[in-house]
Amino acid sequence: MKLFENNRLFFRYLFIVIAIVIVFVSLLVSHYLVKDLSKEERNKIEIWAEATKEMASNAENLNMNLVAQILTSNTTIPVILYDKKENNYTSANIELPGTDDQEFLKKRADSFQRNHEPIIIEAEDFDQYVYYDDSYTLKKLQLYPYIQLGVLFIFMITAFFSLFTTMKMEQDRLWVGLSKETAHQLGTPISSLLAWLEYLKLKESDVSVIMDMEKDVNRLQMITDRFSKIGSTPTLEREDLANIVQQSITYLEKRISKKVSFIMELPDAPLYVEVSEPLLSWVIENLTKNAVDAMGGQGKITFTFTAKGKMVSLDIQDTGKGLPKSKYRTIFNPGYTTKSRGWGLGLSLAKRIIESYHKGRIYVKYSEIGVGTTFCIELKKVE
Repeated sequence: MKLFENNRLFFRYLFIVIAIVIVFVSLLVSHYLVKDLSKEERNKIEIWAEATKEMASNAENLNMNLVAQILTSNTTIPVILYDKKENNYTSANIELPGTDDQEFLKKRADSFQRNHEPIIIEAEDFDQYVYYDDSYTLKKLQLYPYIQLGVLFIFMITAFFSLFTTMKMEQDRLWVGLSKETAHQLGTPISSLLAWLEYLKLKESDVSVIMDMEKDVNRLQMITDRFSKIGSTPTLEREDLANIVQQSITYLEKRISKKVSFIMELPDAPLYVEVSEPLLSWVIENLTKNAVDAMGGQGKITFTFTAKGKMVSLDIQDTGKGLPKSKYRTIFNPGYTTKSRGWGLGLSLAKRIIESYHKGRIYVKYSEIGVGTTFCIELKKVE
């Protein structure tokens, strides 16, 4: 299970690294393309400005056809020509509003100047300024990396969601199959034990021994019932949360170290929740046993009940070795365990029972190394 988890993390990080490299290379290439195209457009506008100057000079040896061809060749770059002497603006490749054109062009010229240094045309009898903006093609090219980044981001989210959904479905199938098979395998020895109990009763054996055996057989039947419910929608009933916890503690007290003390901080009034009692008891027992293991078989476990609006919370606090913050989430992953034996499915099943079947929450509320850990279970309150 750990190998599967490590491989999953490796491929996830590899995917992220590849995506970052693709984005970085794309942005770098786009940057150089934009830079080169911007220089080229600057050169075109400088040639256009020079042609404008030659047109205004009326030189005798001027090739008017060439000048006119240069002036009309610009069909993509927005240009504003400002004649300082006449205080007049003219433009090319700019759609004018039809009213207050001069004021409109003045504002556009100021806007162009913030992006590009204007080209000054100086002659004996006139002084003109050429303001220009990036062409529509260049603007699209500038937006392209961000569009590509957005598409890649959506792709990454979709890929992660698909990967997460697939892995969750695989885990669900594993849990359901394991649970059903466990319930099936337990059925045969339980039936045999029930038959032996009936035989002992007929033989008039020690009543106290028979009663203890019945309790254990009933316990096995309840465990089998719990496993059989995994993968099926359980029937939820209105129960007093404190009563369920009390029953679980009563059962565990006789089966764990006498050096472990239980403290119940009971609410002022019963806190009712809609739950499957066998499954919720399983979660409480699992958390309690983990707490006992974390304390090394000696310490104190405190159960605190709190009503918060429409929710009821149960805090299970131990005085064990504690957890680092980095483990708050990973301890609920299948396969995570600090024990030398076990599959590490207890807390993952507890999370599934609380969140999937009861629509509640289970999480590590607080933990400190050497001090202890507090688990919190939140369930919807019912009247």
